[in-house]
Parts: sequence; C-alpha cells; structure tokens
Amino acid sequence: MKDLIEIRWHGRGGQGAKTASLLLADAAFNTGKYIQGFPEYGPERMGAPITAYNRISNNPITIHSNIYEPDYVVVVDDSLLESVPVTSGLKSSGAIIINTTKSPEYIKSLLHGYSGEVYTIDARKISMECLGKYFPNTPMLAAIIKVSKIMNDNDLINDMKNSFKHKFAKKPEVIEGNMKALEMSLNEIKKI
Repeated sequence: MKDLIEIRWHGRGGQGAKTASLLLADAAFNTGKYIQGFPEYGPERMGAPITAYNRISNNPITIHSNIYEPDYVVVVDDSLLESVPVTSGLKSSGAIIINTTKSPEYIKSLLHGYSGEVYTIDARKISMECLGKYFPNTPMLAAIIKVSKIMNDNDLINDMKNSFKHKFAKKPEVIEGNMKALEMSLNEIKKI
C-alpha cells in the first residue's frame, strides 16, 4: 500500500455509502492504519446524491478537507453516472468501482474518457441473494477492499464479523447474510 490512499464514494441517501465509508475506516484502523472516514453533508434526503470520503495511511494524516483527486471512486448507484461527474479528479493510476449490470461499453461511454481501471459488481443481485433486501453497501465495501488491497480478504472477513456482531447485536439474524454478501462480493468483482 502506498503511503496515502484517498477514496470518494458516490451514492444516494439511504443506500449506505456513508455507512460503508465508516466501516472501511474502522476496518483499516483495526489493521493499524491511520484513517479518516467522513460524509459531505448538504440537504440530503432519501434518494438524493451523497458523497463520502476515506483517507487511509500508514502515517498520521494531516489533511482535513474533502478529497478532490481520489485514487479510487466507488459508485453505489449507476444512475449517478449520468448526472454526477464521478470521474472528476480521479487519478488514472487508480480505479473506479461501479455497482451495475449495464454493458462495459455503455459504462465506459459515461466515464468521460477516464483511462484508469474500471471494475463492476452486481451489488443488487448479491444483496438480494444474501440479505433478501437491497443494501448495496456491504458488497461495495468488499469490492473497494479487493480492488485497493487496503487489507487482505481474511483480515476483512474477520474484522467485519466482529464489527457486525457489535453493530447488529439486536438483530443477529442479519449477520450471516452480511458475511455471505462480503464473501460473495470478493469473488464477483470484475475488471472491464
């Protein structure tokens, strides 16, 4: 891992982009990294576009601003590709990860000539299969960790198992589905 990795999340209110960015920060912290995980707030409402951010480093982080030139971008809702400049500032040495079932040609046509790596995952299918409801944040969390290599798969699984036990203490029935979604996502992320 290089010294500082910056990630920008694009989603819609209620899809869990903010939660996923905070879970990523916690997981990275638990592996000994310095972290930041924060949303950008505006007049959010259910379904409105939102942005969240992560900084992850092996050294203390002294930057305290939004992220304008991310290494990675995570797009939780592919409809945002048509209305939000998701590739703005994205480094060509990085990657974009998109929750979509659309064709690679169509996706690339919406990325304004972005020349870096592009990955896709069907977070809806995974979420519905593992959780019975559409919660794309767990599959997208696994996808960004797999692509960025912030931690290895086993560290992610072990950390999330503990995190979910705490987070879902009053709803333990959802832990198994979330764990299955993580594991499935690690295997289903595709480079296009």
